[in-house]
Amino acid sequence: MYKIAAVVWCLLLWLPFAQAQTQPITPQPKVILKLHTTPQEAPRLRGYSYQTTHPDSVTAAKEVKALVYQMQQDAYLLTSADSLYLRNDTLHVKLHVGDRFEYARLRNGNLSEGILIESGFREKFYRDVPFKPAEYVKLQQRILDYAERNGYPFASVWLDTVTIENGKIDAALMVEKAFIVTYDSVQVMGSSKTKPRFLMRYLQLHPGQPYNQEQIEATQRMLTALPYIRITRPPQVRFARDKARAIYFLEDRQANQVDGIVGFLPDPTRQDKLLITGEANLNIRNIRGTGKSLGLQWRRVNKGSVILNGEYLHPNLFGTPFELGTRFSLLKQDSSFITIQPRLQLGYYTLKYGKFSVYGEWRNSRILGAANPQSLRNLDLADARTTTYGFNYIWNNLDDFYFPRRGRLVELDLAAGTKTLLRNPDLEKSFYDTLDMRSTQLSISLRAENFFRVSKNSALLARLQGEALLNDQLFLNDMYRLGGLTSIRGFDDYFFYASSYAIGTIEYRLFTAADSYVLLFYDQAYYRSELEKSKASGWPSGVGGGISFSTGAGIFQLVYSVGRSEQQPLSLKYSKIHFGITSKF
Repeated sequence: MYKIAAVVWCLLLWLPFAQAQTQPITPQPKVILKLHTTPQEAPRLRGYSYQTTHPDSVTAAKEVKALVYQMQQDAYLLTSADSLYLRNDTLHVKLHVGDRFEYARLRNGNLSEGILIESGFREKFYRDVPFKPAEYVKLQQRILDYAERNGYPFASVWLDTVTIENGKIDAALMVEKAFIVTYDSVQVMGSSKTKPRFLMRYLQLHPGQPYNQEQIEATQRMLTALPYIRITRPPQVRFARDKARAIYFLEDRQANQVDGIVGFLPDPTRQDKLLITGEANLNIRNIRGTGKSLGLQWRRVNKGSVILNGEYLHPNLFGTPFELGTRFSLLKQDSSFITIQPRLQLGYYTLKYGKFSVYGEWRNSRILGAANPQSLRNLDLADARTTTYGFNYIWNNLDDFYFPRRGRLVELDLAAGTKTLLRNPDLEKSFYDTLDMRSTQLSISLRAENFFRVSKNSALLARLQGEALLNDQLFLNDMYRLGGLTSIRGFDDYFFYASSYAIGTIEYRLFTAADSYVLLFYDQAYYRSELEKSKASGWPSGVGGGISFSTGAGIFQLVYSVGRSEQQPLSLKYSKIHFGITSKF
């Protein structure tokens, strides 16, 4: 019986609610905004647009507030909403506009020539023009920014001897620099073993140098470009009287690298066997906290072909912000030729992402004794020595050195030099009569990467890279080599010869952890080979995917790819698998 009574009671309660739900919903009334001004002030509103219909009085009041602010910014400084009242569906506003204020004259009180140039202040720009507060604030900020860049972080700007007559403002612009502040030292907080002396020179924060707020902000970007440290907190500046100490919160990251990659290719000499290729890398960075680094790379790309690369970087050369770098490259192409290419370069880091370098390079390419003499006669190969001088610029604002998700990287390289042909004893002396033994050789290369953050855990990489070699006499051992994991994926290493090429890449990365991700990619390339006897060009492409994740022993990588070109159809039969493990310490 009690259960029946409870059910009846619930029905009685629900019935009015159900009836109310079936009835049509009456739309809420709109609020009309109506402004009231004097006949003299009404024309001043004609240049302003505002919405007259609003869903409620609160939204209408916000519209009035925005209108008042806009008019004040347009030099109607006395504009105000004196009263607001709601009658029926209309919000009535009594608006006082007032006269427009103008500069009669804004004089230079005590601004120096440097401030005048940097701020752009000229007295002629501030005569009989509207006084707009936002523009005056921008002028103040430009003056303060100049003072902060030149050792005066406690400067102040104000208007002095202000007079107002009939809406005309006459004033003098004054600045008080206070006292000059200079750098004292750099302090490293955290577990990083990086020496403050190295940071001071790398970031160009020299003791006695005037304090520069813009430079402090730029140093955080410069530290992001270093692969061996991680910033845990934004930098701080501690002022003590007229001295400034820059404090950086850093910790070391595992940047020293020992890794190897193994690849399997069909053996061209035996169809029933696979050819094992491989790569080994050794990188020691930030040696003893001084920023020095040493790198070695060995690669076996196919049967009989070996690459050996070495690099050493020495920052703060003789206590300066310059970086000395040396490189060495050796390429042995099966039994055809061997090329040795050392380089010496001098680099300089700027405060805004960039690094400029100038270098000299000496390239010596010699034909091996087992080379076919017929190839020499067909001008496919030649002994040559090339001396090149070049310029390199790198612009980098990636948010992480190893696993970027946002930012850009651009690298440009320009070089010019002289190539000298060397006589080969296997050919008659008359063979060289038709050749130019000395010629000018130019080269240009460009690499541009842009990382777009698609979501919290994913990023899209768009990359374009290309090179061009310009010379009237090009040989096979002069050419760029394309194909493999670092250029056009889906092909054997060094599958293509090219005198110029361009490669576009789209790569999607889904991060499963801070240092682990799954990737999908597509590479599209174009290349040309300007050999005198055998010109060629093509549009090869590659597609595939891979995975990279952390283990107890290091970072494991696996990439699977398939390529298509005029020489290779798109088939799983020609797919490439690369895998390896990167151990960092």
